[in-house]
Amino acid sequence: MKSIDLWGNEIVEDVLLREKYKEPPFSILDTRTGLWQGRRRAWIAKGIKSEVGRNAKTYNDHKWVEEKLGKSAPNDAGGTSIFDPVLTELMYRWFCPDGGTILDPFAGGSVRGIVANYLGYKYTGIELREEQVFSNIEQGNVIVPNNVPEWICGDSEIMLRRMDRQFDFIFSCPPYFNLEVYSDLPNDLSNMQWNDFLYKYSTIIQYSIKLLKYGGYACFVVGDIRDNHGFYYDFPGQTKTAFSKAGAKLYNDAVLLNVVGSASMRASKIFDAGKKLTKIHQNILVFKKI
Repeated sequence: MKSIDLWGNEIVEDVLLREKYKEPPFSILDTRTGLWQGRRRAWIAKGIKSEVGRNAKTYNDHKWVEEKLGKSAPNDAGGTSIFDPVLTELMYRWFCPDGGTILDPFAGGSVRGIVANYLGYKYTGIELREEQVFSNIEQGNVIVPNNVPEWICGDSEIMLRRMDRQFDFIFSCPPYFNLEVYSDLPNDLSNMQWNDFLYKYSTIIQYSIKLLKYGGYACFVVGDIRDNHGFYYDFPGQTKTAFSKAGAKLYNDAVLLNVVGSASMRASKIFDAGKKLTKIHQNILVFKKI
C-alpha cells in the first residue's frame, strides 16, 4: 500500500522503509493507521487472547475508584489494557538478533510471549499471578505448540536474583503504579505506595540488566500517571533514572500514538474539570547496556 502526503503525492521513502522494517523506524509510531490495525487484526486472528487471566481493577473502574479513593467514579470508566502485538513484533525485529533470547520481567498477558516464539525467538516471562501464567501457557500450547514460551510464576525481584543466564533483549511493559490493580498480593507493585513501588521497580530493573548481554538492548513501554492531586509522577523519567543506575543508557526515545477511541468523549469533561489533557500516547524507551 502506498503512503500519500497531504497534497496527494506518493511518499516513496515511506514505502521502502515499510518493506524493509514493517513500519518506518521513526520516533513516532502511529497505531491508528489502517496498515497497523490490519496487522494487529492478523495477530489477534492467530488466537491470542491476552485479556484472559487479566481481571484487573482499573483506576477508571467505577467500583475500584469508589472503594479506593472514596469518591464517585467518572462515567468514562474503562477496562484492562491489552498490549499491542504489532509493537511487540517491531521491537523484536528491530532490537533482538534472529532467534535471540528475550526476558520480560513484567509478563502480564500472553501477547509478548506468543509473538516472540511465533517469530522464532525464545521468550522468558515472569508473572506474579498464577492464574495469568496458566492462561498464558494454555494459549502458548495451542498457538505455538512446537515452541511454547517460558512463563515463570513468581516475584521478579526474587526470580531474577536467582537466575543464572543471559539474554539478548529485554522487553516489558511494567505496571503503571496503581492505574490498574492486578491482585491483592502484598508484593504486587500495583498494590504498593509510590516510594515502595519505585524501590521495588528499580530493583527489578537492576537485576534484569545484570542478565542482559553487554551491548544488548532493553525496551520498556511506559506511560505517566498522576497522583491524587493531579500532578504527574514522571514515571518515564523515573524509568530512565533506574536504567541508568543499573548500567544501561537511554538510546532511543519514541512515542506510541494510540487509537483515540473513547478519549474523544472524555476529553471535554476532563479538561473542563481540571485543565488536564487527555493522554493518547505512551513512551517507548530503549536502553543499551554499556
